[in-house]
Amino acid sequence: ANWAYVELGWGGYWAWDPVENAGFMPWLAATAFLHSIMVQRRKGMLKVWNMVLIILTFTLAIFGTFLTRSGILSSVHSFGESNLGPFFLVFIGIILFGSLGLLYYRSEGLKAEAEMESFVSRESTFLLNNLLIVGAAFTIFLGTVFPVISEAVRGVKITVGPPFFNQVTGPVFFTIILLTGVCTLIGWRRASVRNLIRNFLWPLVVALVLGIVLFTAGIRQWYALIAFQLCSFVLSTIIYEWFRGTSARHRVRSENYLKAFLGLIGANRPRYGGYIVHIAVIFIAVGIIGSSFFNAEKETTLMPDESMNINGYTLTYTNLDIYQIESKVVVTASLFVDKEGKVLGILAPKKDFYPREEQPLTVVAMRSTLREDLYVILIGWEEDGTIALKVLVNPLVNWIWIGGGLMLLGGLIALWPQRPRLPLQGREKEGTV
Repeated sequence: ANWAYVELGWGGYWAWDPVENAGFMPWLAATAFLHSIMVQRRKGMLKVWNMVLIILTFTLAIFGTFLTRSGILSSVHSFGESNLGPFFLVFIGIILFGSLGLLYYRSEGLKAEAEMESFVSRESTFLLNNLLIVGAAFTIFLGTVFPVISEAVRGVKITVGPPFFNQVTGPVFFTIILLTGVCTLIGWRRASVRNLIRNFLWPLVVALVLGIVLFTAGIRQWYALIAFQLCSFVLSTIIYEWFRGTSARHRVRSENYLKAFLGLIGANRPRYGGYIVHIAVIFIAVGIIGSSFFNAEKETTLMPDESMNINGYTLTYTNLDIYQIESKVVVTASLFVDKEGKVLGILAPKKDFYPREEQPLTVVAMRSTLREDLYVILIGWEEDGTIALKVLVNPLVNWIWIGGGLMLLGGLIALWPQRPRLPLQGREKEGTV
């Protein structure tokens, strides 16, 4: 679900923004392509499907631009109504039908070189992963354009909100995460029961143990509990695969474990760079789970020396300062913060007023850790020193940013060009053999 913070007077509100969804659709189609192209590269399959995914990726990217520029949907990111909408629609039609026509014309040269031998194989899990990702993209597309369709059919614009996207796409994305772990350890062509038990026993044990620990720690939301177990399962499969590869390289080449680990990544950058991206996705999922299921929000008014409590935090309002710096007037509230008796410091949310601006600039005070973020927003104040505050606690949200950085690193490793291997005669001349 995508939201945009809209500033209004001395406060603001979080508004559902449907146009933000348009950016996810081409990203999902491209993600599906990056996975299925591995099947084509390894087995010579899914050639037509991969071309369809590339066509959809580009078409959905232009469709997102159409939503932004045409103004047919209300959004803080869209422009006003314009005459560009019909031109974009014609362009999208040319792209879609022209590309599909060319694909049909060249379909004879895109026949598969092999067939899927078993449903229990890496090829089938990649294909199922693709279908789920494309299904999620179609769901987002349908929810995004539904207001336009409802207005055209019934004359009433019905907006589809966050509950629809969360209820429909949430289970789909968690299934995709599960398949991410399965794809890591399942074999190509056909996997035997013995191999499945050997590969997945320890990751399943780790997920089960984590579920018991979290339940004992007080987590009772079953959806969040299952989600954390899925994330631990996928992370365990990747670590287990790395451990096996590093151990094998250590035995064969007599390298220390660090050198064997780095050599393993360097020997197959696309594969292990992809694993790093998968770890990044898990970190992002953990951040989303924590900030979605365990967040807290509270609005209150405080007099000087009064306190408020939220999720173990105690915020004590000390004083309000109003002063001028150059061309702006600053209003700052100071709050003493502690958690369970431990002093954390002072947070000072404020508002900046500029003479030529009608709206003030709200500056949020924040305390950020790997465990959770504490946000304090100054909504308003009175002459007697009373202030209105909005306080939010978002657990694990920093893991989303960590996952984003790790995803960039994994992508660079996977896409970094490898030095081509010389033929045997060339290596003999260079003295490398």
